[in-house]
Amino acid sequence: MTLNLRIMAPNRIVWTNEVQEIILSTNSGRIGILPNHAPLLTALDIGIIKIRLREQWSTMALMGGFAMIENNQMIVLVNEAEKAIEIDSREAQETFETARTNLTQAGSSRKQSIEANLAFKRAKARLEAIDTNTYPASD
Repeated sequence: MTLNLRIMAPNRIVWTNEVQEIILSTNSGRIGILPNHAPLLTALDIGIIKIRLREQWSTMALMGGFAMIENNQMIVLVNEAEKAIEIDSREAQETFETARTNLTQAGSSRKQSIEANLAFKRAKARLEAIDTNTYPASD
């Protein structure tokens, strides 16, 4: 049994295929989705999604959005998505280091702190997508 998964960003359809299992980051933690999951609407956090298709795992970095599942149909609407295989590891590591430095040096301004934290979460999600792309889900 499978789920029909469709991931859409504002500028493109990122994924559309039947899958066996999904693990994604919601605002209340990571959740797993299998066929015949109860209907669900949830907000997504900046993080990763792991997708199992024919015993192979694929990973993407998602930059927030929403997910809805009903009748083995899952639609994920995201602000931005990047497949792990599309991410340059050197650039992702440099971006992460810069974001971490900026986060520790964020001034007392609430706006600076929020922006630095969001940039850090995005950079961390991209690195995590690369690091987990070749391994099975451990959640």
